[in-house]
Amino acid sequence: MPARPEIVLHPATWADDRDALQAVRRSVFIDEQAIPESEEWDDVDPVARHVLALTANRDAVGTGRLEPTGKIGRVAVLKQYRGTGVGGAIVGYLVNQATELGFTKVYLHAQTAALAFYERLGFRAEGPVFDEVGIPHVRMTLGIEQRNEHEAGRHGHEEHPLDAR
Repeated sequence: MPARPEIVLHPATWADDRDALQAVRRSVFIDEQAIPESEEWDDVDPVARHVLALTANRDAVGTGRLEPTGKIGRVAVLKQYRGTGVGGAIVGYLVNQATELGFTKVYLHAQTAALAFYERLGFRAEGPVFDEVGIPHVRMTLGIEQRNEHEAGRHGHEEHPLDAR
């Protein structure tokens, strides 16, 4: 496993952080995975809760979003930061956001190549494999317990070190 980098999770919005969010997603989804750009940007971005994983130099190396429906999506980590805990921290942050919003379950559409990653985080596959943007996916869900405000964090309006989950 690569060395754990010094990373901070930063709550982000499409209005304020669009360039950084797009840069990470463009690198992972459009350039690396060849997803058409027209399929990557959607009308959910402006209303979703986003998170950015930032280095000590404030370089964006990962991102993810929580949609108003409770769907976690667009989890992306730059190749050189994979296997360092960044992706798990992003998903954990988004689950905490869902908890604060009162959700008792979250779901996502996992690329089948990422099933083991999400299973390690407690997600369980539901239903058959399906095609999404030309890549096999499966729906996965995670039941989440409701915690009080102190246990869940203070509404996610501040940065969190990578280890703070």
